[in-house]
Amino acid sequence: MIWIALKMLTGDRAKYFGIVFGVTFASLLMAHQVSIFVGIMSRCTSQVRDLDEADIWVMNPYVKYTDEVMALSDNDLPRVRGVEGVEWAVRLFKGGIRAKITGGEETEGAGNFRGVQVMGLDDATLIGAPREMILGDLADIRQPDAIIVDECGYSYLFPGQKMATGQIIEMNDRRAVLVGICKASPPFTAQAVIFTRYSQAMQFSPPERRLMSFVLVKVADGYSKEDVARSISERTGLKALTRREFEFSCVMFYITSTGIAINFGITVMLGFVVGIAIAGQTLYLFTIENIKQFGALKAMGTSNSRIVGMILTQSAVVGVLGYSIGMGLAAAFFEVTKNAIALKGFKVVPEVMIGTAFAVAIIVTLASLLSIRKVLVLEPAVVFR
Repeated sequence: MIWIALKMLTGDRAKYFGIVFGVTFASLLMAHQVSIFVGIMSRCTSQVRDLDEADIWVMNPYVKYTDEVMALSDNDLPRVRGVEGVEWAVRLFKGGIRAKITGGEETEGAGNFRGVQVMGLDDATLIGAPREMILGDLADIRQPDAIIVDECGYSYLFPGQKMATGQIIEMNDRRAVLVGICKASPPFTAQAVIFTRYSQAMQFSPPERRLMSFVLVKVADGYSKEDVARSISERTGLKALTRREFEFSCVMFYITSTGIAINFGITVMLGFVVGIAIAGQTLYLFTIENIKQFGALKAMGTSNSRIVGMILTQSAVVGVLGYSIGMGLAAAFFEVTKNAIALKGFKVVPEVMIGTAFAVAIIVTLASLLSIRKVLVLEPAVVFR
C-alpha cells in the first residue's frame, strides 16, 4: 500500500512539486526568520557571554540591559569586595563614544566620525580581554594610548583597508593607537568594539563625576552564585545578577520594549499559514482527482485505517522533502552571508531546526486532514459511476 501511495503521489508531477514547494517555502521562511531573531537576541548579550571570567555582574539598580549604563561610585568596588563569597571583584567601563578617523588625505575615511563601544578593562588583571587575537599581541594594550578593536569593527572604522596595526583615531580629543585586532562577538548595533585599559578609557570618555559602569565578580569556591549575588544586593543596595540572569534580562528588555519579537513573530506565522494553505489546498485537489482510485481500493476491501495511513504516508514524504530542502536553503543562505558584517555570527541552531521540524509536522498533518475527511466519507460505489 505504501508503494501505491507513493505512485499516486508522484503521478502528477506538477501537483507533487507544488506540495513540496509549499512546505519548502514555509520551512525556509520560518527557519530563516527565527534564526535571524535568535542571532539578534544573541547579539544583545554578546559582551556578557564573551566575558565569561565573571560569575556576577554588579550594576546600578535601574540598569536593564548592557547598553543602558548608569555609572557606579568608585566606593562601590570595595563594598562589593567585602561581601562574603566574593573571590575577586574588578571594575569595568562600558560606554558609547564618538571616534574620529585621523590621518592624511591619503587615508580612506579620514575625518569621518564613527560610534564605538569602548570596554575599559581592569588595568592589573585585564579581566574581559579578548581571547583570540588576529593581529598584534594582547600585552601591547598596556602601551600608552593603546586600543584593540574587533575584526568587524575594523571594517566599520576603516572600510576597504587591509588589516594592519598602527592606525590612529581620536576619542574625546585624545589620540588612540591601534595595537591589535581581535575576534569578538558582534554587538547589537554595527558599532566597533574597542578594548583598552580602564585608566585609558577614563581619558577617552567625556568627563563625568562617575564613570565605573559595572563591577565584575568571581565567586569563591563553595559558594552559590545566586546566594552571593543576593548578598551583594542586600549589603550594597546595588543590582547583582549572575551572568545567565543578566543575559536573560537583556533579552527580555528587547523582547518587551521593542517590536522585534512581534515583527518576526508575524513573519513566522505568515510562513506557517501560507504553508498550510498551499500544502492543504494542493493535497486536497490531489485527493479529489484520485477519488476514484481511493474508491476502488475501498471496493476491494481496503479499510479506512489503511487508506488514512496511505494519505499520512504521502504527507510525511512531502513534509520530509520540503523540510530538508527548506533547511538546506536556510543553511546555505547563512553560509554565503557569513562574512557580511550585518549577519556575522548568524546561523541555524539546532533548536531552530527542531522547532521548524515540529511546525512542518503540524502543517502536513493539518493539510492531510481535509483529504482524510473526504476519503472517510467516500462511498466505494463512486468507482462505478
